[in-house]
This record gives sequence, structure tokens and C-alpha cells, in this order.
Amino acid sequence: MATLYTHQSENATKTWIFLTGFFVFVMGVGFVFSQAYGSPGFLYVAVAISILMNVGSYWYSDKLVLSMVHATPVFREDHPELWNIVENLSITAGLPMPKLYIVNDPSPNAFATGRDKEHAAVAVHTGLLSILNRSELEGVLAHELSHVGNRDTLISTVVVVLVGFVTILSDFFLRTGHRFGGGGRDNKAQGMFILIGFVFALLAPIIATLIKLAITRKREFLADASGALLTRYPEGLASALEKISRAGVPSTTANHAIAHMYIANPFSEKGVVTKLFMTHPPVEERIANLRGMNVS
Repeated sequence: MATLYTHQSENATKTWIFLTGFFVFVMGVGFVFSQAYGSPGFLYVAVAISILMNVGSYWYSDKLVLSMVHATPVFREDHPELWNIVENLSITAGLPMPKLYIVNDPSPNAFATGRDKEHAAVAVHTGLLSILNRSELEGVLAHELSHVGNRDTLISTVVVVLVGFVTILSDFFLRTGHRFGGGGRDNKAQGMFILIGFVFALLAPIIATLIKLAITRKREFLADASGALLTRYPEGLASALEKISRAGVPSTTANHAIAHMYIANPFSEKGVVTKLFMTHPPVEERIANLRGMNVS
């Protein structure tokens, strides 16, 4: 029978395989575009800009996200029970106490952000506090602290930046297609790369988004397993996910760029196409996995 430890190991391995594949994909897109332009300089510039974007997101992503959702800092005297739960879980997990925030939003949700465990923050919606009991709230907060411990917040930021960068590259390629030529390259070979480049420019943003979703979905399964291991009570998180999914209250502060950061999809969206681009795995599958886990 699978245990929490085997689930953690499997999900972590799959995530790094996806992430490595994503980097290779981005480099491949840059290579094809550079060949179409007849200049390797395009690839070098693309890599340089990608690195700069990642560095910027590494240092400032948490502040940007918290500002976007109008999060306000919380102290022990403001919400003693919430503070005590996070503090106790942090001690159990061997993590520094993260900064704690409240978001005035009726949807029951929460997210974690920050580049590492020393600069982490956990934000909780007021809607979440209103519907969960203590064990359920512990399950949710353990899930978010697991994101911090597993460095998911950093991985999620890097993936989002890569998706955005691929989209920018594709848009630039399509807008400047009439300028191809020159560079002393064989015209037939360059023509082939130009054709491939246009196909990549059209499909790359979609493929990149699907890879991003595959990575973020795997991180949710891993955080579920890690959080259940932390509390030793998978039912707490399973019950919380049931209540969150039944609430059906869309967020008033979230946006689609950061939707993958939440413990559950902050938007009540339906449809076949929407399900393909869901930022989270099906809640029924997550609940089934939690209730089928062995914590011994």
C-alpha cells in the first residue's frame, strides 16, 4: 500500500521531470527562432532576458502578489487561533514562522508565496475562516506550509515567468516575420526554420501553458501529501477541500495570472475547454487520494 512518503517521492520526481522538460522546450523555441532569423544572437538575447526576468521575479514576486490582492498583515493579537496554528505547524515542520496575511475576500481560499522559507508568507481569505473548523483550517495551513517547505512558491514563479516569456517571444516572432532574410545562410534551410518558427510561434504559448498546468497540478498533489504528513490527519484537509468546493463563491481579489497559487481554483468556471486549462487537479481526485493514504 502506498504511504505518504511514496506519494511525496513520486510527485517530486515527476515535477522535476516536467520542469526540466519545460526549460528544454523554452531553449528549443529560442533556437528555432534564432535559426529563422539567421542569427544566434537572438537565442543569446532570449536567454539573457529570461534570466533577468527570473531574477526579478525571485526577489519581488511575493510583494507584488500580496499587493495585488490587498493583503493586510496579521499579528498574534489580531487572530490568536490562526497565529497559533501557523506557529505550531511551522515548529513541527522545522520552518521559520512565515509572515501571515488576511485577504478580505468572501471566497474560501488561501495561498503561500515567497522565494524561500526565510522569506515566506501565507495569506488566508476571510471566507475560509468563516466556514472551516480548527482541524480543517490546520489541514489547509499545513498544505500551504508544505508549499513553502517544498519550495513550490519559487518553482511556480519560475514557471509563470517562462510561460510569459515564451508568449512574448512568439508574439515578437509573428510581428516581425516580414524582416527575415540575410545573414549568409542557405535560403532553403532558413526557409524551413522560418516555417517551423511560425508553427512554434502559434503553438508555443499553448504548449507552455499546458506544461505549466501539469507542473502546478503535480505540486498540489505533493503539497496535499506533505500537509497530511505534517498534521498526521489527512481527513482534515479532505474535509476542508469538500467545503471549499461546495461553497462555489468566486474570488473578488484573485486574477488568472496567480490562480495556480491558491489551494483551490479561485474562480467558479465550467466547460470542457476550461477543464483542460484548470490550474488545479480535480478536487474529487485530491480528496480520494487523501482518504486513501496511509499515515503509518
